[in-house]
Amino acid sequence: MHTRRTFFGATAAALTATLMSTTSALAADVTLSMEHMLPAQATVPTEILQPWADRIEAESNGRIEVEIYPSMQLGGSPPELFDHVQDGIIDVGWTVVGYTPGRFPRSEVFELPFMVEDARAASYAYAKISEEQMQDADFADVKVIGTWVHGPGLFHTNKAVNVPSDLEGMKIRGGSRLVNDLLTRVGAEPIGMPVPAVSEALSKGVLDGTTIPWEVTPALKVAELVSHHTEFDGPALYTLTFVMAMNKDVYESMDEDLQKVINDNSGVAFSIFAGGTQADADVPARQVAVDLGNDIIVVSEEDAQEWDALVNPIYETWIADMESKGIDGQALIDEAKALMGEYDPSMDTWGQ
Repeated sequence: MHTRRTFFGATAAALTATLMSTTSALAADVTLSMEHMLPAQATVPTEILQPWADRIEAESNGRIEVEIYPSMQLGGSPPELFDHVQDGIIDVGWTVVGYTPGRFPRSEVFELPFMVEDARAASYAYAKISEEQMQDADFADVKVIGTWVHGPGLFHTNKAVNVPSDLEGMKIRGGSRLVNDLLTRVGAEPIGMPVPAVSEALSKGVLDGTTIPWEVTPALKVAELVSHHTEFDGPALYTLTFVMAMNKDVYESMDEDLQKVINDNSGVAFSIFAGGTQADADVPARQVAVDLGNDIIVVSEEDAQEWDALVNPIYETWIADMESKGIDGQALIDEAKALMGEYDPSMDTWGQ
């Protein structure tokens, strides 16, 4: 005999089962945690990481979900990001390679002074070298999604910097060991720190200036904290290298069709897109400083020769350092230059 209680109980149970079944059908097969160091509104998270996540979710028909955590919300410090990916603390991470000095030596070829003129060309070359030489060496313990460089690095300082001697005794933040070497050679005192710490260090007078590209300055309020910026015509004073990587065990545990989604959104084309996106963001970021009335100094290619004469010995030192690691540094320089020379805009196809 069915009572009203049992009828409604059975109905509720059936409804619950239906809802659970529907929810299960809609739930992602894989949820990836992605962490980075920057504020959520910065260029990289809004214009590179989020579009990548959106495309992964769309091309997997919702079977892959990506949860993004800005500003190291899952804990740790920016230099630990690569290890967090490798050790499975997070599934995907994006970081500055130079935060772990000497760990990924081949990438440093793109951090040499006056080496890079175009971020897309350099990102293409870096991605090719990464695939051919670094995947089974430097990056052997992760699945690489992309490797790229930012636009031209420059000085943002609390007093005008026209010539190297103007930097004498100034405390300037550097983002990698080669940038710190460059700063030392032009007379500055290099202060190593991850980019998220720059704002506070400038506001408290811990730093007299910083080396970063234009694109990240709005997120860090740099144009409000200093009033002088020194750019270089021609090849960039320096660039930093980045890697976006995925935990290898997580990648290998995915179904083959989901691995294909990851593969289709990894490698050379994505790297070109990422590097180019950062470089393009230099323009509106620079305009912020212009609108504030800041002093923007442009060092001509001719005047840059004075800077180049001081920092060029870094090449010889770096080549010797690479040789001690069993790497032909000169060959790597030659290959990087050749690859940058073969870049063509038609290669920029990701997201088209």
